Amino acid sequence: MAVEELAALSRYYGANTDYVIAGGGNTSFKDQDTLYIKGSGMALKDCAPEHFVRMDRRALARIWAKTYPALPDERERGVLEDMMAARRKGEEKKRPSVETLLHDILPFNWVVHTHPALVNGLTCAQDGEQAARDLFAGTALWIPAANPGYILSRAVKDALDACTGNPPGVIFLQNHGVFAASDSADHIKACYQHIMRTINTKAAAAAPSLEDYVSEWGFSPAVISALEKKEKMEKIGGCAAFARNREIAGLVRDRASFYPVSSAFTPDHIVYAGSEALFVETSLDSPEKVISAIQSRLSQTPRPPKIIAVQGMGVFGVGASKKACGLGLELFIDAAKVAAYTKAFGGPRFMPQDQIDFINNWEVERYRTRVSTV
Repeated sequence: MAVEELAALSRYYGANTDYVIAGGGNTSFKDQDTLYIKGSGMALKDCAPEHFVRMDRRALARIWAKTYPALPDERERGVLEDMMAARRKGEEKKRPSVETLLHDILPFNWVVHTHPALVNGLTCAQDGEQAARDLFAGTALWIPAANPGYILSRAVKDALDACTGNPPGVIFLQNHGVFAASDSADHIKACYQHIMRTINTKAAAAAPSLEDYVSEWGFSPAVISALEKKEKMEKIGGCAAFARNREIAGLVRDRASFYPVSSAFTPDHIVYAGSEALFVETSLDSPEKVISAIQSRLSQTPRPPKIIAVQGMGVFGVGASKKACGLGLELFIDAAKVAAYTKAFGGPRFMPQDQIDFINNWEVERYRTRVSTV
């Protein structure tokens, strides 16, 4: 049965951190009448047939004929309401992926969307668009940075409508990731192998060795203890974890060294690691000084950070649960890998600030954060 094969394909990519971290990525299968799409916030590695939402494709198609308000909040509420109304009977308790419309318009039965650090080294780089053209020679679409959901789906739809000849099965999304689509699940795997191998021919020399990413996950007891005291650090949630590796050590040497990871590369980085890490410049002769410096910085920032980087020391993931802290650190390390790969394509290119603000205030991503970090 197709949905069982879709679940297996989802687990295949979801279990491989070269492609997917945390709740990132989404998958789908469609026939003429129904789209089967991964539920929002569900990790690909855990997908079973019951985790997909059955969507009425005719109802989804009608969304394109509607005119939505110009204001982002009103537009997104309207689109979400219509998308939820497109669920098949019996699916009312499920919430479809935010990229449902995009999956539906792609003229292929199978679609797998992932966020590999290697690929995002291309999509999050200054010269990424030109490099994609050079490497894939007209066999892939490049979509400029766009807010996820309806706006991104519209951008892809317009690009596909403008295509002459056969539509490409590979779509690179600036500051987001990649879609691979095909009428064969096996061909999806071959397509991804080609994508990764092709980009690696240019980016391999820019990537640090695997040794640089063997993390010292653990605790600096005095600092962790202070960070977890809610009465002192209530703004960050009361839970903390620590990571340091060779690459992190280089990034936290000073503020200039930290620049390549100082803002957000993709929506997933915002969801799990925040849009701006808190960098603390301080001497490290006592945990008290570290805590004092962190508290001082927290009093100056309006949005609680999910990552606190301490000069010369390492990186703390902070939040309301151990899972949230761990995911923050995982996505920070992923951002470090992306930053390293961008060196092959002109250096880092962060998300535009207006799109960062959109993600920070989007109900859809707040929902995804809640269901994936508890």
